[in-house]
Amino acid sequence: MDMPSSPPWRTDRTLAWTAFNALQFAFTLAWTAALISAALLVHAVLRDRHWPLRMASRWWAPGLLHGAGARLRVSGLEQVDWSRNHVFVANHQSTIDICALFRAVPVPLHFLLKQEMTKVPFVGWYARAMGMVFIDRSNRRAALGFMRRSAELLRAGGSLCIFPEGTRSRSGKVAEFKGGAFQAAIDAGVGVVPVAIEGSGAVLYPEGFFRVRPGTIRVRFGAALATRDADGRPVERQALANAARAQVLAMLERPAADRA
Repeated sequence: MDMPSSPPWRTDRTLAWTAFNALQFAFTLAWTAALISAALLVHAVLRDRHWPLRMASRWWAPGLLHGAGARLRVSGLEQVDWSRNHVFVANHQSTIDICALFRAVPVPLHFLLKQEMTKVPFVGWYARAMGMVFIDRSNRRAALGFMRRSAELLRAGGSLCIFPEGTRSRSGKVAEFKGGAFQAAIDAGVGVVPVAIEGSGAVLYPEGFFRVRPGTIRVRFGAALATRDADGRPVERQALANAARAQVLAMLERPAADRA
């Protein structure tokens, strides 16, 4: 028995999206290479990380979001004291989360990245030059070193973003937050700001090769969590992780009209 074939319109639409995504991918590569080259040049001249990091926020990230057809909606900024540095902890749906956070956070931002990112041309060069923190999850002893480097960055006044689930969610469900991701904030004595990201997985799918569809990405900031209790003692890190995850879940469960 012959199997029914897909309608011609469906095949044509699939081909159109494939071609469009190929163009978007080419734009992503070209835009990233150009902006990172410019940022590294600025860094080489000024010997300062502030402006190269702001270039990621003001030009690189908005360009990639626009190229993907993503509309960014940000709320909750008023809940954060931007005169202080923080550790931002967010749920993770897609690679484009980094662009959304770069654009949403109004201060220079560092990320905790996988060690494999150091091998990616341009992106790895930029991340190293900007003092991003890398973690090798295959080596437990090396992985523990990220806490020391993260705490040093925070004590120097930098802000750090971490995805405490440890990997991207394929289903959109928020996995448990790993307590170890919060140790640097506790060691440095800085507040932890939960961040809820919604819609990024539908814009840039976590599965497959560069499957992009236009859509809205919502980023909402929660209230900062203290890393010291009323007596000045460090908060237990898994309790801090659970409290941050609870805030993220609560923000994701709000009606869309209330989120942004």
